[in-house]
Amino acid sequence: MVVEPSLLSVKDLCFERDDIQVIDSVCLDVCDGEILQVEGPNGSGKTTLLRLLTSALTATHGDIYYQGRHLSECRFEYLSNLLFLGHQSAVKMTLTAEENLSWMVGRPIDCEELLAALDSVQLTGYSDMPCYRLSAGQQRRVALARLLLSPPKIWFLDEPFTALDRQGVALVEQCMQKHVDGGGSVVLSTHQPIAMDAVRRYSLVNQLSTGAN
Repeated sequence: MVVEPSLLSVKDLCFERDDIQVIDSVCLDVCDGEILQVEGPNGSGKTTLLRLLTSALTATHGDIYYQGRHLSECRFEYLSNLLFLGHQSAVKMTLTAEENLSWMVGRPIDCEELLAALDSVQLTGYSDMPCYRLSAGQQRRVALARLLLSPPKIWFLDEPFTALDRQGVALVEQCMQKHVDGGGSVVLSTHQPIAMDAVRRYSLVNQLSTGAN
């Protein structure tokens, strides 16, 4: 029986900053159709870990494998198949919601596709409005609409529920569920409980991965 490699595999990942060990010997695997929640108190390195996994930072030691191949052998393919959404919305205030999404996705967006995405995040009628006129929660929803417009295989979401009300949180959970149902995978950090099945947790406190019911 041939065992398929994990979508993403991390071996003994370490990271130092100013001679301080921030990430120490992280080992984890992410499979197709899986949600991995990275847990830990403030300052435990959750954002740093996600930035390491997306190549925004370079590890001091350790290896990352994508579909069984070392990242050094498939970096372009890997980066082309991931999406990173930080805990800040990162929208450009002088641009409209439509202009921001076109910039984030990196391609012109069909009008119907755009309106459908904004409607899904409850921003119907806001496509032409400059983002400085939107509330913090609405700006966050603009960023979240990117999830509906991007095809990457792996989503890395750093505190995706920031500035969202209960409806917004439910919306993010629905987006994640649709993504994994289609075979995609999600790695996220959040302090908020996730009302979804089959979420696996990885703790940066004791660095032991445990299954979640």
